[in-house]
Amino acid sequence: MPALQTGLFFGSFNPVHIGHLIIANFMATQTPLDEVWMVVSPQNPLKPKKSLARDYDRLHLVQIAIEDNPQLRASDIEFGMPKPSYTVDTLAYLKEKYPSRDFTLIMGGDNLATLHKWKNFEHLLAEHQIFVYQRPEYSLGELSGHPHVHLFEAPMMHISASYIRNCLKHGHSVRYLVPEPVFRYLEKTPLYQ
Repeated sequence: MPALQTGLFFGSFNPVHIGHLIIANFMATQTPLDEVWMVVSPQNPLKPKKSLARDYDRLHLVQIAIEDNPQLRASDIEFGMPKPSYTVDTLAYLKEKYPSRDFTLIMGGDNLATLHKWKNFEHLLAEHQIFVYQRPEYSLGELSGHPHVHLFEAPMMHISASYIRNCLKHGHSVRYLVPEPVFRYLEKTPLYQ
């Protein structure tokens, strides 16, 4: 039986929004991947932690956003790992825990351009395929020609989680910027206010 092709879409998802879901669904349905795991990061080593909602709040929002899509899964795999979490360590752990899956990294072109700064990036490139959704405002960098890097023209939404947090802080509606279950949940909770 061939290995399940699992894409890993890492992010703070602070909060998850429709731009994230469009990319995840595109990767799950229009590439060789069988499924996409949305891996909620407890701490990105390259980002400040202060603006992050609690880990399990962000995980819950991803879970309710994708609960009706069998090809998408929310993952808290990094919550129990040493902080800060590094992608290469997470992949080593996942490979050991799920030997029947082949894991592919999903990232934006902006991340590909800075991949050379990641811990053990040569190992990542050697051991894993990387599916990149292009972002027109960023150059891809020299790694875009690597045989394990595959470029895709996924539909892009110019929505940021920081914009959504700012709207919520100022009492503005975020309807249609986030999935409806997430919108309803945020209406009832002061999570980002």
